[in-house]
Amino acid sequence: MTTFSSNTQQSATVPPAWPDNERTARLCAETALFMRDHVLSLVSHDLRSPLNAIHSWAYVLERKLDAGDATTQRAITGIRSGVDQQVKLLESLVDTTRAETKSLALARAPFALAAMIDATADAVRTPFAQARAVTVTSGSTLAGERLNGDAERLAQALWLMLTFAIETSVRETSVALENTLDGTTWQATVTFTPAPAALGDAALPHLLEAFARRQAQEPREVGRIAWVLALCRRVAEAHGGKFEQNEETLVLRVPLGAA
Repeated sequence: MTTFSSNTQQSATVPPAWPDNERTARLCAETALFMRDHVLSLVSHDLRSPLNAIHSWAYVLERKLDAGDATTQRAITGIRSGVDQQVKLLESLVDTTRAETKSLALARAPFALAAMIDATADAVRTPFAQARAVTVTSGSTLAGERLNGDAERLAQALWLMLTFAIETSVRETSVALENTLDGTTWQATVTFTPAPAALGDAALPHLLEAFARRQAQEPREVGRIAWVLALCRRVAEAHGGKFEQNEETLVLRVPLGAA
C-alpha cells in the first residue's frame, strides 16, 4: 500500500539570490548545459530537412535551365555551395558541441534506490519549495530495491523534475512524487497543477533560467519536451529508460538492471 509523507514549509520573504549553495549551483549548470545541447540538436535536425530540399531542387533547376547560360549556372553553383557550407557548419559546430551530452558517460554501480529518492526530495523541499510555499509529498511502493546505474545522474534527473514542477506551481499548492515498481522498472511520477504564469512571476524565487522558463510556457509540438527538461530525457535514455512530459505529470522510467 502506498504511504505518503508531506513537508509543508512557508516563507514570507524571497531569498536575495539563487542558487544558494554549491550543489544547487552545479545542478542548475548541468540543466543549462543539457538544455543548450538539446536546442543544438533540434537546430541541427530542423535545418537539415530544408537544406536537403534546397540542394535537391538546385539539381532539378540545373537540368531545366539553359546549360549555356553562365549567369544561371553560377547561381545554381552558388546555391549548392551555400547549402554545403551550412551542412559543414552544422557538423563542425553544432554536432561537435553537443557530443559530450549526446554520448552520456555513466558511472554505474548498484545503489539503494529509496535512499537516493528521499535525499533528492529533501534537497528540493529545503529551501526551494519552502521559499515558494509549495508542499512536496512523496509516496512509494518500493521496498529495498537496488538499481544498477549512475546514482548521481538519476538524482539530477529527479531533482530537475521536482524543481520544474515547483517552478510552474503557484504558492500554497502541492507537488506529488510517486515511486512505483513496474516489473523490473522503476517509475517516478511527479504530479503538479501547472500555472504557466508562475514561471515568469518576478515576485517568486526561481532556480531555472529565465530563457528556459519562457520557452516552457510556449506550446509544444507533439512528442517534444520543454527544452529545460533535456537532462531528464538524456539520463533516462542512457539508462535504457524513457522520460515523458505530459500536461500535469513528468514520468521517468528506468530498468533496475539498466544495461
